[in-house]
Amino acid sequence: MAEAFLALADGRIFRGESFGARGTTVGEVCFNTSMTGYQEILTDPSYTDQIITFTYPHIGNVGVNQVDMESDAIAVRGLIVRAPARISSNHRAEQDLESWLIEHGVIGIAGIDTRALVRHLRDYGAQNGVIVSDGTPEKEALELARSWQGLEGRDLVGQVSCKHVDTWDVGSYDLDKAAFTTPELGSHVVAFDFGCKHNIFRKLVDRGLKVTIVPAKTSAEDVLAMKPDGIFLSNGPGDPAPVSYAVESIRKLLAVDVPIFGICMGHQLLSQALGLSTFKLKFGHRGGNHPVKDLTTGRIEITSQNHGFAVSGEGVPGHVEITHVSLFDGTVEGLRLKDRPVFSVQYHPEASPGPHDADYLFDRFASLVQGAGSSR
Repeated sequence: MAEAFLALADGRIFRGESFGARGTTVGEVCFNTSMTGYQEILTDPSYTDQIITFTYPHIGNVGVNQVDMESDAIAVRGLIVRAPARISSNHRAEQDLESWLIEHGVIGIAGIDTRALVRHLRDYGAQNGVIVSDGTPEKEALELARSWQGLEGRDLVGQVSCKHVDTWDVGSYDLDKAAFTTPELGSHVVAFDFGCKHNIFRKLVDRGLKVTIVPAKTSAEDVLAMKPDGIFLSNGPGDPAPVSYAVESIRKLLAVDVPIFGICMGHQLLSQALGLSTFKLKFGHRGGNHPVKDLTTGRIEITSQNHGFAVSGEGVPGHVEITHVSLFDGTVEGLRLKDRPVFSVQYHPEASPGPHDADYLFDRFASLVQGAGSSR
């Protein structure tokens, strides 16, 4: 195998071997603690411009397939693994992981001490890094890592959002029938695509909701012209602060009595529209084992998470209630309006991968939407 190395902006070098395509790639190096679902993670648009480190050592065991895609392409800039599986052993596999990475031009590195890397990122924070497997000199790689612009202040949502209005009409995948379900659809939801995972749309359709997908820059006026029974605000990549056009649309939509549900980036943008601020976390929350407390019930949910920015709990307006908090660091994980059918969570109730403790949130939204539709 060809030699490769990872160069972090602070000067730390990790040496290993090439995995995937050959070349040089730069991005923000972060880590995910999930034990399963590597394909779903790699195709989640929320990872745009990031290099993923998997803490679980064996990645690639079950190969990849078209059904488990969470978007139309691989979203990450690079991949870091300890011990990649060179052989896939699953009846659903259509391709092995490395050939899939090569086909899509994704550069990776294997064989490094990922535990040491994750501890370094935990102690010093997520930072720019460069994976090299094409002979680029160390000095040049370090200069690239240090000069790259990073994620803060950049509008990545506009980069990954759909360009045209579309619809979604298939539900979750039925393993027994080896096909996606096609439920009968009723009430109408308009979903802002800030970089949405496909499984969110499937979860909405599972509950009989007709989904219209709109680009991130769609105006509130255009959304309301579609006569929605509910509005969904999706997940997405990077810093919410520069996505001011979406905040403006959400602020106008809050003046209308229509149910609104936000996830991840949608939660952050809704929070900004309500007057709250966001900030960058030291190393982010990414994995399928994050405990969150529901303050309204006292129950603990194990959740799937993927975000590098969070909502500040300071200066919460009187009509806003914080409903969920992280048991790792106390950060805001959910909120609702006291006087309107509007709520959001920072984590991912659609999982894929991850636990399904928070699946009830889709039921809650569907109930609100169907109630709004029947009252018209």
